[in-house]
Amino acid sequence: MTIGIDASRAFVKHRTGIEEYSYQVIRHLILLLKNDQVVLYVRKNYNLQLITNNQIGTLKLPENWKVKVIKWPYLWTQIGLSLEMLLHPVDVLFIPAHTVPIIHPLNTIVTIHGLEYEFCPQAYSFWARWYMRWSIKNSCHWAKKIIAVSNNTKQDLVRLYQVPEEKIRVIYEAYEDKSEIQNLKSEINSKLQIQSYKPYLMFIGRLEERKNIVGIIKAFEILKEQYKLPHKLILAGELGYGGKKIKEEIENVNCSRDIILPGYVREEEKWKLLKNADVFLFPTFYEGFGLPILEAQSAGVPVVAGNNSSIPEIIKLCHSKQGKESCFNNNGGKMAASFTYNQNDNSALLVDPQKAEQIADAAYELISNKSLRDDIIKRGYENVKRFNWKKCAEEIVTTLLDK
Repeated sequence: MTIGIDASRAFVKHRTGIEEYSYQVIRHLILLLKNDQVVLYVRKNYNLQLITNNQIGTLKLPENWKVKVIKWPYLWTQIGLSLEMLLHPVDVLFIPAHTVPIIHPLNTIVTIHGLEYEFCPQAYSFWARWYMRWSIKNSCHWAKKIIAVSNNTKQDLVRLYQVPEEKIRVIYEAYEDKSEIQNLKSEINSKLQIQSYKPYLMFIGRLEERKNIVGIIKAFEILKEQYKLPHKLILAGELGYGGKKIKEEIENVNCSRDIILPGYVREEEKWKLLKNADVFLFPTFYEGFGLPILEAQSAGVPVVAGNNSSIPEIIKLCHSKQGKESCFNNNGGKMAASFTYNQNDNSALLVDPQKAEQIADAAYELISNKSLRDDIIKRGYENVKRFNWKKCAEEIVTTLLDK
């Protein structure tokens, strides 16, 4: 049996969420499918990592694995990969990122990471919304099985696209193994002067409207003006859709000098930044999974996140009968708005991402209330134990080989 895998996103030099998922899954499938015939399909791209006969990037491939570079400049999936499936069909095709080619084998499995464009349409161009809706709807129809990265994503597919529940399997994403984080080189040629930034709050991800970067900036302004915090704010990541608006917002706030935009950061730099942050801010408008939350928690950073989409599921939120727990009482500090915290089940503080005051209040609580901070960090360490890439890959293999 020959298994084909769309690896077009996995080996780019600058990986973000879906690219990281593709890379980590393939990395762990190497051990699980080392005796199978596997073809990795990649684009001809100047940003692609080095490919040799038995290695791609830093990954050494089994002898019966091969890399196929598809040289098609436009509509790579729908034309380039489709032609490859027509001329050189495989028994099973695995698509780790949303889009199934028009020509595909009957046994095709696709991972759907979320329907962000349906819930935050203003954060996408018309063309992007149209293409994602068309491709994901058809992918769900064409695929024999669908992997959803959260129960929230599964329910969105059932409710919005009428996908049969029995066709969908929920397989959680994971985070980089903690032992690897600890073994990262401590002396690296870094462009970031981390010690000079401290103390600081941090966000990491693509800087775009859906990530609520403007809301984070407004919350930071409240923290500086009302709470007089000495902190800086690091917004790490490349600018995405709505980047111009984000830059204008930074220019218009009084604390603009304390906002740092390092751009894309390497893995080593990312983890060093996380480990030295006082609070990780992730009050986004919608997440199919929310991988950066787990990365922050595994690095021992308390998290403030949005109370929507998959986030309560990923941080193991347990709702009260009223649908919301009361806020944690701070130790004498000023609090203008409540945020969600269940002392038994939460591993992060949840806020309404539309309310900058809540984001600011939650961040201030984690800085000023040591008992709360320590408790949230402890719960974060416990929470990430539920997620690992090996388990994710094993469940994917079961899905691929299940006839």
